[in-house]
Amino acid sequence: MASTAFQWLSLVGIIWLQAINGTNTNFPAYSSQLKQLLSISQVQLNNLAFASDAGKILGWFSGMASVHLPLWLVLVIGSSLGLVGYGVQYLFITNQISSLSYWHVFLLTVLAGNSICWINTVCYVIAIRNFPSDHQVAVGLTTSYQGLSAKIYTNIVQVLSPRKKARYFLFLNSVLPLLVSLMATPLTREIEVTRPKRMRVGFVVMFVITISTGVYAVLSSLQFLSRNLSPLGNLIGILASLLLPLLLPVSEKINELVRSWQANRERLRIYHFTLEENNSPIQERTEPKDGEEEQEEDSNSEVQVQEVAVREEIGVKLMLRRIDFWLYFLIYLFGATLGLVFMNNLGQIAESRGYSNTSSLVSLSSSFVFFGRLMPSLMDYFSRGKVRISRPASMAALMAPTAGSFLLLLNRTELALYMSTAIIGVCTGAITSLSVSTTTELFGTKNFSVNHNIVVTNIPIGSFVFGYLAAQIYHKEQGEDGKCIGMECYRTTFIIWASLCFFGTLLALILHARTRKFYSQRDN
Repeated sequence: MASTAFQWLSLVGIIWLQAINGTNTNFPAYSSQLKQLLSISQVQLNNLAFASDAGKILGWFSGMASVHLPLWLVLVIGSSLGLVGYGVQYLFITNQISSLSYWHVFLLTVLAGNSICWINTVCYVIAIRNFPSDHQVAVGLTTSYQGLSAKIYTNIVQVLSPRKKARYFLFLNSVLPLLVSLMATPLTREIEVTRPKRMRVGFVVMFVITISTGVYAVLSSLQFLSRNLSPLGNLIGILASLLLPLLLPVSEKINELVRSWQANRERLRIYHFTLEENNSPIQERTEPKDGEEEQEEDSNSEVQVQEVAVREEIGVKLMLRRIDFWLYFLIYLFGATLGLVFMNNLGQIAESRGYSNTSSLVSLSSSFVFFGRLMPSLMDYFSRGKVRISRPASMAALMAPTAGSFLLLLNRTELALYMSTAIIGVCTGAITSLSVSTTTELFGTKNFSVNHNIVVTNIPIGSFVFGYLAAQIYHKEQGEDGKCIGMECYRTTFIIWASLCFFGTLLALILHARTRKFYSQRDN
């Protein structure tokens, strides 16, 4: 297949991988049932949510592996870790394994969480290498699909057996990433890069497809709009939307075949015309060849690969000595990580407020995370050549409404729960997407795979600290049956989270002031 068509096909492969790679995001949908099956406390359940994030502490292994191993092997290793981590838990839940302690389950969850880093790393590396001049857009667009993971898994479970959530979620978490990884392996490889004029049109088409997918995901997650849609119909709709991106490489291949056929036809026409009019070899040589014209057109259509604007190219050791790194680390901790902790606890939060349909709320949260992840790449692409807001300032603008949403949760209405979930989902997704570009711009591209895995170690740290705090307050308010019902269960937690988020907003403004000169030079 020609280079351009394969570029788009590699993007489709990354989209599919990201769509099934968020296995940790569906935890809230079955956490309450898992708590009952394992007979564990709220603190122990929170520790399992932390364990999934703790796998990211060792995420730098995947970065090192991507430097020294073929990417297809990195992908297979990552999906195999998930197969073992979730698969053994599934066998235990279904009584195929009789003896498994809580700490065994904890370590298996760490292993499963680490598998996400391996697949993420491959997706990042392929997007950056295959779309060097559009890598920020490619990474942002593809990672947005990870926001759909919880919805995809939830829809499949609702079709299979909504009453046995825990076992089916664990089964799908173990098997689906491996199957998709094996299917996508031939697509996700580094290719010879060109940048035709049609590349911009291609990204516009991809944005239209992605936004349409997000709109469908949100509407099908709202009960009052989707009550007449069967679970199977809902699943078919979301799976069909994942196939739509294939239209781009297929249409590109058809265009290439048509152009090749037209060039051959024109070449034959000129050849026969020359034989009939004049058989002079000199004149024949002076006729411009369509193949040469096509080659010239292709060379003209290529654009010089633009170098990414970076503040400095540094490795991990130097990065850890930078004040800007620690500011950035804390901003992520008090922003996106707090949002992720909220979503990890969404099942228990909904239950404490008397809301029974947790799966619908998780699907809605997943859909808004999808839109949040897409927003930065969408704005980047259509604001080229214009003055743009810096990454730290963007994070500050997103963290302020997140803090406000935590305070909105002090209102006991169902509308407040839905609105807060949507806002936190959008802002968390956007900050997560922005962080990829921020790491690249502040610390360079050469060591990105290792540097960014160091940055995201804040996720397990925050998951443990913030989650443990929430679990202790919940445990203090719970009844004899181990459950806490009422606004008091999370009231103090929401106030603390909001305060930390406001503090993170202040840190983001400080980082903006420190990097303002770099970003102003980049935009000039």
